Amino acid sequence: MKITIVLGAFLPVPPVMGGAIEKNWFALAQEFVSRNHDVTIISRALPQFARHEIVDGVRQIRVRGFDTPRSLLWLKTLDLFYSLQVRRILPAADILVTNTFWLPLLVRDSSRGKIYVHVGRYPKGQMRFYGRAERLQAPSSEVAEAIKGETPSSAHKVIAIPYPRPQMISADAPLPLEARAKIVLYVGRVHREKGVHLLVEAFVRLRRGEFADWKLIIVGSTDSREGGGGEAYLRQLQQSASVAGDRIVFRGPIFNAAVLEEEFRAARIFAYPSLAARGETFGLAPLEAMTHGCAVLVSNLGCFRDFILPNETGFVFERGAPDPADSLVVAFRDALSDPIRLERIAKAGQLKSEEFSRARVADKFLTDFERLISDAERTSG
Repeated sequence: MKITIVLGAFLPVPPVMGGAIEKNWFALAQEFVSRNHDVTIISRALPQFARHEIVDGVRQIRVRGFDTPRSLLWLKTLDLFYSLQVRRILPAADILVTNTFWLPLLVRDSSRGKIYVHVGRYPKGQMRFYGRAERLQAPSSEVAEAIKGETPSSAHKVIAIPYPRPQMISADAPLPLEARAKIVLYVGRVHREKGVHLLVEAFVRLRRGEFADWKLIIVGSTDSREGGGGEAYLRQLQQSASVAGDRIVFRGPIFNAAVLEEEFRAARIFAYPSLAARGETFGLAPLEAMTHGCAVLVSNLGCFRDFILPNETGFVFERGAPDPADSLVVAFRDALSDPIRLERIAKAGQLKSEEFSRARVADKFLTDFERLISDAERTSG
């Protein structure tokens, strides 16, 4: 099977600038190639990467991209410029996967592959434009239902296939929680919509109680060009955190997978208090934390329900409470109230994460690709 994967204009592959979508398709491309499929990835060019190369069997083509702008209108304009470049160089393929806004509208040549739209963001009205697409694929059942609600006539084209959990780099099993330092970890964009300020506030409230001998480590970028909340938001967080002294640490972004894995394996609790009801589509960071044996605490967004069951595979707090920081405090106290239960839930989460292995997720995609191809052949025949 020939598969082309076109990623967006703003982040490169390999994912040296982060990005859940880029990490996902970079990993899956390698899995597809290991099963003897012909795979091409088209992505943003960076000076340190060749415009054309084959890496681990995956053909990489890179075209001029852009830094993420603040203006949504300008973002869509830049996506159009990028997609027009890409359209001119698309190879012949059976399947054309893309998460760009414009490319599914621009590609008219069926020899470029059946259009497989990866909906990596919560739909905001654009799904009705993708009538020519063969598939609208969401990373969670929550987003899949939102797509169906937006375009009922295309409900039969919608499928939920999750992101794969990252491959573990270390050959050693993660340590049990009691053998780890008392660390609460956050990994993600440092932005208001991610609820990082709630996490800092909750930790500060508990610093003389349940978290008296704990540390909070925050990993992620505040740079607005990388999706962060900017310098003003960072200053607000630092001011709030100042009463806790050196027990709240702002690490900045970590793009090295091995170094990031060490952060996950050192922590007991991973907290992801996202407030982005229309921005969060899956939650790759919590799944990665579960993979490395952390006990995970998230907000009650629907996108987490596919793998985080309250008090079974993780902990959940009410983001819509009158005082969401207090709701987070209550959830932390509940998590810490019974170390045996905390360990049990962490292990259950780790077991659940195995359902999201790269091989299992690749099976789902390849089965769906083959179904679309065979359906087309049957129809044309």
